This record gives sequence, C-alpha cells and structure tokens, in this order.
Amino acid sequence: MTTSVASVEGMATLSTDLFYDILRRLDGPTLASAACACAAFSSISKEEMLWENVCSSMWPSTNRDDVKSLISSIGGFRKFYADCFPLIVNKEVSEYQWNNYREYPEEWTEAEYYGDTEEFESISPSDFVSIVDIRYKDKTICSKVLWGIPNANGFNGWFYNCPFRIDLLTYAARDDDDDGEVILSVSDGLPPIASMERERKDGKLWQELRDGLCLSWIVVNRKIKQAANLASWSPLGGQRHWPTDRDFVIRFGSILPARDILPCQVVECILSMKFRVIHTEGEGVQTTLKLTELSMQLEDMEGSHVNGRNSLLILKEALSCHRSKNYSEVLESCHLYSKVQTELKEEKMRNESRLDRLCILSGIAAFITFCYYVL
Repeated sequence: MTTSVASVEGMATLSTDLFYDILRRLDGPTLASAACACAAFSSISKEEMLWENVCSSMWPSTNRDDVKSLISSIGGFRKFYADCFPLIVNKEVSEYQWNNYREYPEEWTEAEYYGDTEEFESISPSDFVSIVDIRYKDKTICSKVLWGIPNANGFNGWFYNCPFRIDLLTYAARDDDDDGEVILSVSDGLPPIASMERERKDGKLWQELRDGLCLSWIVVNRKIKQAANLASWSPLGGQRHWPTDRDFVIRFGSILPARDILPCQVVECILSMKFRVIHTEGEGVQTTLKLTELSMQLEDMEGSHVNGRNSLLILKEALSCHRSKNYSEVLESCHLYSKVQTELKEEKMRNESRLDRLCILSGIAAFITFCYYVL
C-alpha cells in the first residue's frame, strides 16, 4: 500500500512538460486511451498540437498550410481525427428488401429521381474538399487535395444529370508542386517480376499490391463543418490484367445511406485505383508501376451510376452517418451489400426468364389459335 501511494504522489510531482512529451509520441488510438487514464492526461490530451501531430502522421496531406486552415475552421484537429479515423458502417443494408424497390426509372416520381430540390439548393459543389492519401507498406506514396468538385458549375448543367465521377489525378495535379506522377518500384518493396507471362501464372505482384496498399479518401464539407473517410483502408476487391495485360485495378469504398434520396435507400461509393506496369526485370530495369487512375463514383443496387445532383445529397448525408473503429464491422457492411446486390440480380434474371417463357407460350398459343381458325 505504501508503494502504491508513493507512486501516485510521484505521478503528481511530474511536470506537465514531461506528460506532454510522453503523449506526443503516441498514435491516435493510444492517445485517446491515455486521455481516460487520469485527469492530467485528460487535460493535456486536449492540446490541438498533439492531434495535429497525430493527423499529420496518419494523413500527410494535412501538413499543407491550406489544409491546416481548413481543419481549424471546421473544429480543429482533435475533432477531425474523431470524425475521420472511424470508418463508415451502414447497418441499413440488412433492412433492404428488393421487392420494395422499383427498379425502372420510369416508375420513379420526379421527386424520387432528382431528390429534394429545396435541400439541394443549399448544397454547393465548392463546399466539398477531398483529402487523399495512399500508402504502400506503411510508406506514403501519394497525397492529393482537391478543392471543390470539378466541372460542377451551373445549377442545370450536365454535371447534375450525368453520372457522378471524380478523377483525382486529372484535377488535383494542378494544385501540387510535383508533376503528379506516382511511381512504385522494387525499392519501395515491390517483388521483381521477370515478365507479364510469369505474373499471370503466379500473381505475386497482384497479391503484394492487394496486401500492401492502403487508401484514405476524406471528404470535408466546409459549410456544415463535417468530415468523413469514405475509403475502406484496405482493398475490397479488384481486377488483374484489365483492361490491358499490364493494368491492375484495385477497388476500395464504403456503403453510404441514400434514404429519402433514392428508392434503393443505400448506394456504394467506389474508389478505384489503377496501376500500370511500365517496366519488368526482363526489360533490363527494375520492376516499376505507375498510378494511372484514382477515381470516385457512386452506384446504386443495380450497378447504375448515381447522377451528380443525388451524389451531392448522398455525400452530405454520409458525413453524419454511423461509423466504427472495428474494421470487421466495415467489411461485414460491404459484404452484406454485395450479398443483397447479388440476390437482387439473381431475382431480376429469374423474373426476366419467367417473362421470356410467358412470351414464348403466348406466341405458341397465338400460333395454334391462328392455325385452328385457318384450317
């Protein structure tokens, strides 16, 4: 008991500077846990500089002066971390019933298809900011910031009625100091490949990419002062050797709520990353990959692209939806969406098959009737 009391008294005599020096070495989850340990840690952990260090370590794009000003304007780095570290989990997927979904656009009312016009008028594409970081084996290989949504000028412009898509590499490069190229090579940890023929057989490069890549795509709305991470950190899927033999497409994303926006109630935010092999060992240089595409788009249950108007409403709604630090919950949400989507497609195919059979039987019956009366 004496030893315990002495330890507590010893803690009380330690200086605040020493506590601060201890806490500034911690990562975000550990710092949040330390804040619950004692009153001294709780008080010091409220220092913005501590959370700024955590954010800059986790998201190097937040080191930019303009991004720092943005984060300060929406509540500070502590709030930014609390909003963006947990990932979006949509538990409404399990409530989805395919038979309540009117799948064809002609069955939708204008309000259902275009969303709430009054609510939409309060949303401006220029309010959104994308903060993107890519890591490969814990090394940051790309940091991009995109202010606003490109080509979204004019209320009745093509953007609002055409499929929503953001090609980050195309528009963010003009705001960066570098030439925008993102290169991965053997020196970054890639396995050397002798030829594309060998890669098709063993898939070693493809596996290393899927295991090593991490993506963070944070969307901030400056007007409502909210932020959320729309990525899944780790890949959810992808395609190798597509569309050409040297291309690898890796898919990240999340499931976003669309209640009162679209009849399907939920949509998938698809974040695609494409790498192209530009050199192999057999060409006399080390294996080298180049990032050629980094994009965001939204798709409904049938795989149809969501238009720009509804996408802005969905993105705004996503900034205030449920999140979790449990990555297994995030994966469960994505897998559940894929399961329901597959069931919907299978049911649609069965209905179309029934309709085809009905048409064939009707044709045969009509032919027999015709022959009966003619003969």
